[in-house]
Amino acid sequence: MSKKPIKINYQKLFFIFLIVVIGGAYSHVRCQSANVPLNRDYYHLLDRFEVLSGHQSEFFFSGLKPYRRDAVGKFIDQVYNDSLSLTKVDQFNLQYLAIDNWSFTDSVQSNSNKPFLKLFYHKKNDFLAINTEDFEMHLNPVFHFSGGIETNNDVTPYINTRGLEISGMIAGKIGYYTYMTTTQAAFPSYVRLWIDRNRSVPQEGYWKIFNTDGVDFFTPRGYISFNIVKPLNLQFGHDKLYLGNGIRSMALSDFSNNYLFLKLDLKVWKLKYRFVVAQHNVDTLDVRSGTGSINGPYPRKYLAYHHISLNIGKNLNIGIFEHIVQGDSTSNAFDLNYLNPVIFFRGLEHQSGSKDNALLGFDIKYNFLRRFSIYGQLLLDEFLLDEVRSGDGWWANKWGTQIGLKYFNAFWTDNLDLNLEYNVSRPYLYGHQSTYTNLANYRMPLAHPTGANFKEFIAVARYQPFKRFSFIAKLVISDYGEDEENTNWGKDVMKSYSTREQEYGNSIGQGLATKLNYFNFTTTYQFKHNVFVDLDFVTHNVNSELPLVNKDVFYAGIHFRWNIPRREFDFN
Repeated sequence: MSKKPIKINYQKLFFIFLIVVIGGAYSHVRCQSANVPLNRDYYHLLDRFEVLSGHQSEFFFSGLKPYRRDAVGKFIDQVYNDSLSLTKVDQFNLQYLAIDNWSFTDSVQSNSNKPFLKLFYHKKNDFLAINTEDFEMHLNPVFHFSGGIETNNDVTPYINTRGLEISGMIAGKIGYYTYMTTTQAAFPSYVRLWIDRNRSVPQEGYWKIFNTDGVDFFTPRGYISFNIVKPLNLQFGHDKLYLGNGIRSMALSDFSNNYLFLKLDLKVWKLKYRFVVAQHNVDTLDVRSGTGSINGPYPRKYLAYHHISLNIGKNLNIGIFEHIVQGDSTSNAFDLNYLNPVIFFRGLEHQSGSKDNALLGFDIKYNFLRRFSIYGQLLLDEFLLDEVRSGDGWWANKWGTQIGLKYFNAFWTDNLDLNLEYNVSRPYLYGHQSTYTNLANYRMPLAHPTGANFKEFIAVARYQPFKRFSFIAKLVISDYGEDEENTNWGKDVMKSYSTREQEYGNSIGQGLATKLNYFNFTTTYQFKHNVFVDLDFVTHNVNSELPLVNKDVFYAGIHFRWNIPRREFDFN
């Protein structure tokens, strides 16, 4: 007799669990905080100061993002106490980080000299800040306005985002975060083609057509954070999580929509343990009309994973993690066995006789010479060594790997940082028997945006010659195999691997050979704290054996951003 999952409402389960935990642990909680939102430019500064300091941070583990603000604040104080020989640009960036996390650092004067209307901007980074003994709130507007041009295209690309970000603490014991924006946008043509083909908007959720060529979507995020006991932190809410040190993640990235999660972090000695249960959407019930998402309720599935990492000495970090994706087309039920945070999921899967999708991964990072950081990831799924040795290209030898190098103050040039990265994935890596057990959310890959069946090289150069000016250049070269109609060569994570083309003879890039060449150059000026103006230039070229895919795109745009990171569309 097959095992049936226990039918229980997932949200009610979490709600009851939280009430019990908060009620029992409230008196023991101290100094909680929200997270630093995922932002590549921001996290690059933290990476830079960690490597320049000559030792890994003892307050956060760089392969587990996002970081909590209280951990970042302690790290900033440590950098100040190390009395590093920093350039004026580094000193400016360190002060920027300190101001942005003023609640948790003693290393900066965050008060503004000229509050606006005697009410706003008492703090340099907060539009409105309330700081009493029992309540703290940071309120900031969120805006992103942009306009641009694209060659050989009648549509004018633009972005119009407005919203609000609120974070803070209650009685110094419970941290909270809320983010809400609404956006109308017409993206460059290759992004619109991606939306039409995948019936989803990259990084977003529910959407609809706006003015024929644009999209309209709402972005909500929010969670609470507190310590159950001193070394054990719990967070519950809607947001994104990220595993890895790279530009891409082969395990869990920020490419898909926000999702409901319960996260436990335990830090003991030099060990960091993370346990996560997350709820994802199987599909958006789109009717393939290209008009947007159809009202739900959407079918659901669940991702559970645990990751344990260890700092060895001052510079080496190694980690191991395990994913399980669980779902059933006949029910939205969650298997309560996966709430066990201290068991190997693969063994549990075998014991229960389930057909859930289990994956195993490893990651590593080594900093050296106060200038370099080398990192990598390996993800395995249904891997048999005998089949690898045979060299017959068995379809189920599914693996993906990443190797990367970060070089700070490159070639003895202050504030010139380079990042080189190589990613590769075998066909069918992230797919499974059905969309209920693949590694996808809201019709988007949960890991690498390409899906699988690819080789990719990325180079990023960052140069900040002056305090408020920075230049970023990114090159992406990707070779992958596309599908003809009604074929499955292993790139598309939404296709069942049961529809694969062959049992043996599979190789990376099989199918219709396709090559992406992407280049982006961005000049950024920080007008005031977290207020940015960008000039953006993008070339996007695809050469493919697949008809109607080949296209050269040149896009140029100007962006005004306030408390929001840059949007990057470095994929195809």
